[in-house]
Amino acid sequence: MTNSYAEAGVDTAAGDLAVELMKSAVSKTHGANVFGGFGGFAGLFDVSALTSYKRPLLATSTDGVGTKVAIAQALDKHDTIGQDLVGMVVDDIVVVGARPLFMTDYIACGKVVPARIADIVAGIARGCAATGTALVGGETAEHPGLLGPDDYDVAGAATGVVEADALLGPDRVAAGDVVLALESSGLHSNGFSLVRHILAGAGVSYTSVSDDLGGVVGEVLLEPTRLYTSPLLRLIGGTPGFAAVPRAGYDIAVHPGSVHALSHVTGGGIAANLARVLPRGSWVEVDRSTWSPLPVFRVLSDWAGTSLESAEGTWNLGIGMIAIVAPEAAPAVTAALTADGIRTWQVGTVSTAPRDFTGFEQGAKGVDGGAVRLIGTYAV
Repeated sequence: MTNSYAEAGVDTAAGDLAVELMKSAVSKTHGANVFGGFGGFAGLFDVSALTSYKRPLLATSTDGVGTKVAIAQALDKHDTIGQDLVGMVVDDIVVVGARPLFMTDYIACGKVVPARIADIVAGIARGCAATGTALVGGETAEHPGLLGPDDYDVAGAATGVVEADALLGPDRVAAGDVVLALESSGLHSNGFSLVRHILAGAGVSYTSVSDDLGGVVGEVLLEPTRLYTSPLLRLIGGTPGFAAVPRAGYDIAVHPGSVHALSHVTGGGIAANLARVLPRGSWVEVDRSTWSPLPVFRVLSDWAGTSLESAEGTWNLGIGMIAIVAPEAAPAVTAALTADGIRTWQVGTVSTAPRDFTGFEQGAKGVDGGAVRLIGTYAV
């Protein structure tokens, strides 16, 4: 009897092949700032440009994709889940006005299937390229006996930079500021445990075709997360030494400083995430009548036999990012984001007038912020 890593279920040759397959996609995210190339023990990034900052602040974020990976695994479709990861990580960084610099990823799996790993990483690389983020390193770990042969999970972390006096957040928000909604592409990567529970209860499989959804159920659910970083950085002006990803024909001028705060609508829904970026004592009533949630939300609610309102603490319901802007700049900001391919509309206004906060969401995730509630009825 012999004992070897291969006999224990770890195939290092497959891992090497996976690295070779992903090499081209990852290298395309590398610009002049990436030092040392591909495959080192540590990713290196040249931050010489930070010497031009008065007070550079580093911003960091880490996240995963959650149980959305179960749908990718069920359909054996792995080329979009990487964009979801980038969206969950990098779009948290832009919320403070920071420009993402670099990202690393981690994939844990039961068995390394090179083509599958390459598909996942290629999706991450495409998301990184779209947001101007260098993918400087990563790790694929094979965990036989802990994960099934077709099981995997993905996570990532990114670092960005913002000039201290350009930091966005509650300190900039004032009464009268306009609250703008930026449309989501669908569920993004939150609330999939509920989605899977609903499908199981309704007897709907991922391979079922739904006329109401307009396609194969699993494929609709895998619609990748919309990436907001580059459009928002083009809007707020990026950061010194690290230009935002350009877009041909983007010529709408927006005054610097017009965006006061941003909120990424992820776990917890619209009210909780908006409350996190409002100053204490302020409040917003988000008007449901200003938008019609995407069909995927309506169909899932129908299958569950519940209302859209009951899912407001779980799903984004069609709003993936929120911008709080100076009232005089709201039309220009809306026009700029719309020109950049993101439908944008006003859902409310910030107020500091005294009132009873019964029924409001006040702060979230440890933040003692403002108060938010949704009012009215969703548009048809």
